[in-house]
Amino acid sequence: MQILIDIIILILAVIIAFSGGIFYRKRIAEAQIGSAEERSRKIIEDAIKNGETKKREMLLEAKEEEIRVKSELDQEVKERRSELQLSERRLLHKEETLDKKATALEQKEEQMQRKLDKIDKTKDEIELLEQKQVEELERISELTLAEAKQYLFQKVEEEVKHDSAILLKEVEAKTKLEADKKAREILTNAIQKCAVDHVVDTTVSVVPLPNDEMKGRIIGREGRNIRTLETLTGIDLIIDDTPEAVILSGFDPIRREIARVALEKLIVDGRIHPARIEEMVEKAKKEVEVLIREEGESATFETGVHGLHPELIRLLGKMRFRTSYGQNVLRHSIEVSNLAGLIAGELGLDVRLAKRAGLLHDIGKSVDYEVEGSHVSIGVNLCRKYGENPIIINAVEAHHGDVDPETAIAVIVQAADTISAARPGARRETLETYIKRLQKLEEIATSFKGVDKSYAIQAGREVRIMVVPEEIDDNGLLLLARDVTKQIENEMEYPGQIKVSIIRETRATEYAK
Repeated sequence: MQILIDIIILILAVIIAFSGGIFYRKRIAEAQIGSAEERSRKIIEDAIKNGETKKREMLLEAKEEEIRVKSELDQEVKERRSELQLSERRLLHKEETLDKKATALEQKEEQMQRKLDKIDKTKDEIELLEQKQVEELERISELTLAEAKQYLFQKVEEEVKHDSAILLKEVEAKTKLEADKKAREILTNAIQKCAVDHVVDTTVSVVPLPNDEMKGRIIGREGRNIRTLETLTGIDLIIDDTPEAVILSGFDPIRREIARVALEKLIVDGRIHPARIEEMVEKAKKEVEVLIREEGESATFETGVHGLHPELIRLLGKMRFRTSYGQNVLRHSIEVSNLAGLIAGELGLDVRLAKRAGLLHDIGKSVDYEVEGSHVSIGVNLCRKYGENPIIINAVEAHHGDVDPETAIAVIVQAADTISAARPGARRETLETYIKRLQKLEEIATSFKGVDKSYAIQAGREVRIMVVPEEIDDNGLLLLARDVTKQIENEMEYPGQIKVSIIRETRATEYAK
């Protein structure tokens, strides 16, 4: 029983303790809720107070800004008003000044008009007086004004014609006497002071080899080396039986020079294969380009021609490798430039302009194997492209007679070009002319009776004639030699002299049986 009571008491205690705990927790929660509400209320109150404070501050700032802006606007308005007033005063001042000037102009116009009226009146009086004087002169001379004018003009014209005819005859006679002599003196002095070496025209270059074994190395395995070199340079390599030499053949002188330089470098280096050939060809191109520039600059320095476009100087250098009828084109152009300068100096003309025109007259030949057209038209286009003087352009265009020369400089360049090309030793004959001359020489020799055969030898400087011994005896040889010589002199033109050799043989033939 006692245990039951203890258990009941224990249960009641637990229940009471649980209920007390629940009550305590409830009281704590209510206390926390109340504290949170109090804090929330305080936060809200603080926020409201802060908002009111911020509101007042912003209103104050807005009022201050409004006052500042209003002040600035008032200041700006005052300044604008001040400027407008100043402008208004200026305009009023200008208007007053213009009014004064207009008044002054009106007064001057009135004065000028009065003067013009006075002048017109005076002019009428003068015309009336002139008319009276003319009438009086006509009455005295018994000639009208038109008749008097015609008579005076006729007399003056006759006197002028007479004096002009006399002066013209005197000048013409004096000019005829002195012109030929002066012209010969000028040309002789110019030729005597200027001479340029002769250069042989060729389309091949010969490269010496240290030994014949080098030919095989140049050809390479299955010909790959020679094909590579020919492809890169555009030049044909001729490897024949010529001992220790290789011939380079091509019509482009620049490419031929590049091939020559590259081949010489390969021979010295000894390593000949396609890659090395490409490297040496590139080096040769650069060296030739440098040489071209140096040759062009040297030509301008030698002739004293300055201020040329760099590309024209380069084209002049390219003419170093160009020949015409055996004459180097660059040396020919230098010679023409010097001759033109000397002639222009004798005639009192512009020496520098004449030299410049002479130096550039064949500039088209530097690219005539690359550009279609004659070297004259190409040269004219190049000079126009690089801004040369119209006088020089006309000299270039007229130096072969394609157009009429417009200035004395163009005529001088024509004369200098002819002198340079025609002087002895300047140019050699073309192959066609050379062959025709030899054929003509043999035809003259065989045209005589009793001649069996004739042979032109020594490059046409000697002809050997074989005669039939039965038709021409020993005494007839001298007569035949003299007759052949006379006919050669009359029918042919040739440099130097031609030796005529006549051969007469007596042969005895017998057969042994």
